[in-house]
Amino acid sequence: MTGFEYPWTDFSPDKWLKKTILTPLEGTIDQAVALREYWKGLTGYMNEILVPYSIAMGYFNDVEKKRMLEDPPLSTLQSLMELLWFNSDISTRGASGSIRAINDYTENEMTEAFGAFLNTLFYQEGEDLNAYFKRKAQLITAMTRDYPEAIENVAPLFGFHFERGEDEKFAETERFIVYRVNSKDRKVKTDMAKKPVLIIPPYVLGANILGFLPGEQRSYTHAFADQGIPTYIRIQKRIDESVGVQTMTGEDDTKDTAHFCELLKKRHNRMVTLNGYCQGGFSSVCNILSGELDGLVDALITCVAPIDGTRSKGLADFLKSLPERYNNLLYGAKTLPNGNVVADGKLMGWVYKLKSIEKESPLVSFYRDLVMIKSARKDTLRFNNTALALNYWLKNDRTDIPMGITKMSFASFNTPITKDGILPVTLFGRKLQFKRIQEKKLPWLICYGEKDDLVESPAALAPMDFIPVETTPFPKGHVAIATSWSHPRSEYPLHGRFGENAKYRGPVRFHMDLE
Repeated sequence: MTGFEYPWTDFSPDKWLKKTILTPLEGTIDQAVALREYWKGLTGYMNEILVPYSIAMGYFNDVEKKRMLEDPPLSTLQSLMELLWFNSDISTRGASGSIRAINDYTENEMTEAFGAFLNTLFYQEGEDLNAYFKRKAQLITAMTRDYPEAIENVAPLFGFHFERGEDEKFAETERFIVYRVNSKDRKVKTDMAKKPVLIIPPYVLGANILGFLPGEQRSYTHAFADQGIPTYIRIQKRIDESVGVQTMTGEDDTKDTAHFCELLKKRHNRMVTLNGYCQGGFSSVCNILSGELDGLVDALITCVAPIDGTRSKGLADFLKSLPERYNNLLYGAKTLPNGNVVADGKLMGWVYKLKSIEKESPLVSFYRDLVMIKSARKDTLRFNNTALALNYWLKNDRTDIPMGITKMSFASFNTPITKDGILPVTLFGRKLQFKRIQEKKLPWLICYGEKDDLVESPAALAPMDFIPVETTPFPKGHVAIATSWSHPRSEYPLHGRFGENAKYRGPVRFHMDLE
């Protein structure tokens, strides 16, 4: 026999024992470990959908027990049938996305597994089945044990830590605390003679996303502070501890913002730039249109803010497809022990997942993270802090929302702005009309994400139909401005100009140019 020779011609008892018994046994054990960890991990991802689902069912049952006694039986039956079809559609879309995710992952894995099989069968160089199963077991274990632990360990690096005393507590009301945020670079000193900026975080997403990874210069808020700008951020007090937050209305939000701006104007002898992110941008616009900030604010910045939620195709269409009977805040209302009613934050996050179920179903999320971890372990042998911080934020920063504030957002996503530019909400009994901003000659920069699937660009750019505003597009999605592009050396720096002929200004540059 010439050419290829089977290695077992070089026979020895030790080699025979290892090849025929020990190696297959090790592979079997690794398969068992991988399978166990796989189901453990998948169960965790399933709970992200099932836990809010059980909460929603509790609210649903409580509300329906009352409504069934009040509404005509035929109407109730018809609504239930519509809800059945609605649930069927979500299930179908979720299953479709899951099947695609499994097929994509399996296609790549089959190539690797078949190669390992051939290497084992013909004793070739390269990864054999035993090594393949061991690697799979290590990968799944990294995902179910190491990754969650790494997510929790990123907490000291993520977000604001005002308890450390590095930032100044400036002012306080029953509902909010305002801090002046300092640069992490000790060489940068705040120039108190400069124009101040007050940042209004979103209610749903929380403030920490705007202080993402300040130690790595990935922080929207610190991007202002790093330029020596007097940078202030309004932090909502814990809703479970503050009755004032629980019962807050749009008027309360406006009055507190006006109070803070008045104090800032006195301190700096300059009017304030109001800067709202996401839902904070919508409330900032409402505050200004109410007239309560006249003489206090002379510039406005909104980032990925749903000014007209009905133009946000994903969420608005989702709400429209929901049977009319159930498109009601009652089905997401949480009654606290003291009797106050708030909107359940976990349920709000669940709704966002449902609207994009093809991309956010448990299986899709599971395999997406598995591929990400596989790449991370292969290339760097450590997890990326950006991915860890994003997951920490998604896991820990959901909070309940004051019902008065939720009603404003709910109205925005269900009722469009009128042809005269009047918003579907009122403050202090006054209509909120865009022309007030034009009359006051208030500079307004609207920043939006080109691939934002939470607040699509038409929702953020709605004011353009009524008044002239400056706009700046950023690549990627909803939080990229606060994460990817907040780094000073990014391709789209917040303090710089970019685009063809430097056409666009980042929000920090816009504020600096107001000087």
